[in-house]
Amino acid sequence: MAEIDHIVLGARTLEEGAAFVEQHLGVKPRPGGRHEGFGTHNMLLGLGKGTYLEIIAPDPEQPEPAHARLFDLDDPATKVMLEAEPRLLAWVARTPVMDAVVSRLGHRAGEVREMSRGDLHWRMAFPPQRQDMDNLIPALIEWKGEGASFRLPDSHVRLLHLEAEHPEADAVRAALADRGLDEALKVRRSPHARLVARLRRADGQEVTLSSG
Repeated sequence: MAEIDHIVLGARTLEEGAAFVEQHLGVKPRPGGRHEGFGTHNMLLGLGKGTYLEIIAPDPEQPEPAHARLFDLDDPATKVMLEAEPRLLAWVARTPVMDAVVSRLGHRAGEVREMSRGDLHWRMAFPPQRQDMDNLIPALIEWKGEGASFRLPDSHVRLLHLEAEHPEADAVRAALADRGLDEALKVRRSPHARLVARLRRADGQEVTLSSG
């Protein structure tokens, strides 16, 4: 059974992303590291056992990657959106049986990529473009050993709910069910696609982050 691993906040720079998180969630994220060869780097915020928030941004110290940066960071529309402020872009689901899921889904699972950051190692499978339902269908991750969330201190911020809105809500539900994620998030029919994360700060205040 797959489950939520982390939510992804995109930013023009990590400095902007960190300031946004501190302003809205009341805590400072921790430095993460560089995704060598992928053109990105990140910062992280622990959301309790097994879940975290990732701030991701283009890494100016890396050359342009051979492939487009993850989570549509190179997409012109995403760049324009992030000019205004950091924004929730996507979510990632954790599975301990990547090979079995990929075998069952076939091409719908997408390309499996080996990734690392420092001594963390993992594999990710990103749904093919136009099959990700506007990033509502998550990339799948399989950690090799301990995952990032288990190394992060608890910020006492909690992810309460993750929700999806899309004109083709039934198609989103079916794609999530294919990945064993029936219960991971609520899906509602809406004219516009949107990912919504509802979080509770350490002081009890509730905050909503969204992709649109």
